[in-house]
Amino acid sequence: MAERTGPAVALRGVRKAFGATVAVDDVSLEIEAGTAHALLGENGAGKSTIVKLLSGLIEPNRGEFRVFGETVRLRSPRVAHAHGLQTAFQEMTLVPDLTVLDNMLMPYAPVGLTGMIRRRTAEAAVRAHFDALGFAVDPAAEVGGLDLAVQQKIEIARAIWRKPRILLLDEPTSTLAGRDVDWLGEVIARLKRQGVTIVFISHRLREVRAFCDRLTILRNGRHIVTAAAGELSDAQVVETIIGRSIAQTFPARPTRRAETAPEVLGTRDLAAGPKLDGVDLSLRRGEILGIAGLQGMGQLDLSLACFGMTEIRRGEIRIDGRPVAITSPADAVRPNIGLGLVPEDRKTEGLFLKLSGGHNASLPVIGRFSRGGLIRTGSERRAVEAAFARVEVDRRALWTPAGAFSGGNQQKIAIAKWLLAESRILLLFDPTRGIDVGTKHELYVLMRAYVEAGGSILFHSTEIPELVHLCDRVLVLYDGRLVAELDAAQLTEAAIMRAALGGTVPEERAA
Repeated sequence: MAERTGPAVALRGVRKAFGATVAVDDVSLEIEAGTAHALLGENGAGKSTIVKLLSGLIEPNRGEFRVFGETVRLRSPRVAHAHGLQTAFQEMTLVPDLTVLDNMLMPYAPVGLTGMIRRRTAEAAVRAHFDALGFAVDPAAEVGGLDLAVQQKIEIARAIWRKPRILLLDEPTSTLAGRDVDWLGEVIARLKRQGVTIVFISHRLREVRAFCDRLTILRNGRHIVTAAAGELSDAQVVETIIGRSIAQTFPARPTRRAETAPEVLGTRDLAAGPKLDGVDLSLRRGEILGIAGLQGMGQLDLSLACFGMTEIRRGEIRIDGRPVAITSPADAVRPNIGLGLVPEDRKTEGLFLKLSGGHNASLPVIGRFSRGGLIRTGSERRAVEAAFARVEVDRRALWTPAGAFSGGNQQKIAIAKWLLAESRILLLFDPTRGIDVGTKHELYVLMRAYVEAGGSILFHSTEIPELVHLCDRVLVLYDGRLVAELDAAQLTEAAIMRAALGGTVPEERAA
């Protein structure tokens, strides 16, 4: 293990404002060399702004940065790279139309005397790098065709490929689950042994406890506290992050049972996409039905098939007990079907970031506000405003581009869209990914209120505690097939993980 010689990074009185919005307000903190240091806070607390400042993407209005004792001006990514800082971003910087190899080499591909890229040498080196990380992916594969979790691992692997002294990980596990999270933990431990300093942004306290030595909490752009990772309890961390107490993270599950409620969505021997292979399920009115499984076990194919976004190879989908043909999202949102999908990646699949939140919300049902080819903007605005009030998103979203809001508020806009469409069945695919603890709680309450009012939710999450505490039942997929059904009395993290791993984990070790 490399000897620690003081702070790897020090911020002194750093401030960054975007117009009237102050993102980072007079922040001073130190990150010790050779440690993993977590930055925690709600969306909009200033974490990602600090990462962008350290990455050279933006410059502060005032204050200074010191890297290994040297005062530096990080005026561009190349300057940051020269000082040993590399970043793996949550909003990935990969080019989807290029291969894995091309993405790994940008912008520092090895060239020969002729100025041409030495591709064979580069490919051999990249393969060796992946092998050393315990990560299997074909360098010739096109990035856009890979799962989001694989893309995230490539983003991380590329940052490590550049041999950083300081590695910034911005929500690196937001698309990862199970073994992929364990993989990242092993990578972080290895890098720390090599003397690399890790700056780790996450909303998952379990990972902060497992990976990090110290943590810093930011709120409203200000530094609140820095402490050893084990010094504060989970409750203290949450209360410090949000500035208030959440008496109960998850809303109480009702004692009434939905077994006698009618089925609103069902599948019979459904095989769809490349992975789902013959699944029967029944979602009842007023129920949150969880879908659990490790990455790539068919859960995505299930959601996309129900929403008409992937080929159905066999079987059928039933609405209110009757077979239906859902060949496109236009079919799914019809009033007699009433489905709404909050997809895996809200920024690329769920929202048009350059359109206002209001236009995003009304788009699926814009015909409702049209007459004679013209949109009745007054009726549209009032309806959207009412939907935004239900999800407690700022009224500014009516006219402000969706991309200007935090991840949590973007997710609220994506959900409000389907409330406005009067969807009676919501397909929620990992809806709390990259969202802070306070906003998660708000979404949990919203989900429970939605089903209490008669709606139904098919819910996949990579966070097992959400499935345990939110769902009325959980179905577990393994290798594209349903391998377990757990009712509320059986729901534990150990039971879900045991089934998700194919039932191969001994009960006492499954947690």
